[in-house]
Amino acid sequence: MLEQLIPFLTASAILTISPGPDIFYVMVQGMVNGKKHGFVTALGLATGIIINTSLVAFGVSVIIKNSDTLFFIIKLFGAIYLLYLAWQVFKTDPEIAYSAEGIKEKSLFSLFKQGFIMNVLNPKVTIFFLAFFPGFLWEPNGNTVIQFYILGAFFMLLTILIFGSVALLAGKISNYLKRHKHSGVVLKWLQIVVFVGIASFILI
Repeated sequence: MLEQLIPFLTASAILTISPGPDIFYVMVQGMVNGKKHGFVTALGLATGIIINTSLVAFGVSVIIKNSDTLFFIIKLFGAIYLLYLAWQVFKTDPEIAYSAEGIKEKSLFSLFKQGFIMNVLNPKVTIFFLAFFPGFLWEPNGNTVIQFYILGAFFMLLTILIFGSVALLAGKISNYLKRHKHSGVVLKWLQIVVFVGIASFILI
């Protein structure tokens, strides 16, 4: 289990830290409306992981029980998709940019709900989980539903810790990014290495 869990946690942490619309939304909420609002937004986004984990857990678990070949095809699809994501990152501008324009103060419940909906209704999240999680099952012939939920729980915990920290340190993080333009390049190539590494790991 640890042989699968350690690389899973490492890759998950790096990918969660990497720039994206969710983490920047949390940071901007923390900057504009305060740490509490940013943290609640992070909680909403993280809670949506439960839904995406459930969709992947029950859907893929049925396939695993019925066919080893189909399970291999899913992992192959996952590896190809992760390589595609690496290519998409490679083509992007490494410069980090964000804006607080148009961000208005909302109630804590509204922010939680919006974060939750943003995560659940984003098909890219479900597809990413479908590509990412199956490669880290440590016992494909065992209870895969429980294994998926364990992976999902760890991913959710990491998201809360990292997004929550971003919310609490929003001002300092934004100032650092403004001063260190090269950080975008480092994060860009870090994402590429992780995506390619996970794709290779899945197929081994």
